[in-house]
Amino acid sequence: MRKHHVAAVRLAAILVLATQGEAMAQQPADIPDAQAVIRRVLQRNPSLETFQSRMHVRVHMLNFPWISLHLEGTSYFKRPNAYEVVFDRVPGYASSLKHVFADIADPVEWQRDWKITCLGLRTVDGAPLLLLQMTKPDSGARVREQDAFIDPASFAVARMEWHYTDGGSITMTQTYKTEGSYVLISSQHADIQIPHVRAVADASYDTYQTNVAVSDSVFQSH
Repeated sequence: MRKHHVAAVRLAAILVLATQGEAMAQQPADIPDAQAVIRRVLQRNPSLETFQSRMHVRVHMLNFPWISLHLEGTSYFKRPNAYEVVFDRVPGYASSLKHVFADIADPVEWQRDWKITCLGLRTVDGAPLLLLQMTKPDSGARVREQDAFIDPASFAVARMEWHYTDGGSITMTQTYKTEGSYVLISSQHADIQIPHVRAVADASYDTYQTNVAVSDSVFQSH
């Protein structure tokens, strides 16, 4: 009986290990390839060649000196991967804001500058989103990691996070609206927490002009 008992225990252990091994082998297959996710993001609005839209941004400092800003500007896009935000007037200390609003929409820049890994689904504010984690091999980079959260139903970029080497972070979320046959950004909200600065920024977009002439100089001079 003892031999049969030992054999049964060994068989059970083998079955457990085999089951765990099978689960571990199957897990990566459940996680989409990062490049495949990015291709789906880029395939959205396939007939959209250009757009421009007036945007309105309000920035509120949540700590001293309690500054509030109201910025007016224009957002531009030209296929395949040219994005730009041009503010009419902006104080020098706030000039980096345009990069936050422009970089969230540029998966081609992600592929060029970052090592990208898809970590599968994450629940964010009750919604399941695909997480693309991006890191740079350059240890001296100011941004140590940026994360893109993708809606798996529409492959729209729902959220971006930037994590800095000094411990700061910026989180951007965005909503979309339908303009004709296209689905484009309607609003954006940024939470900014970097050393000595806590702020929020909200952007709204007017009606888009789509497939209109947009000069290449817009993207080269800013």
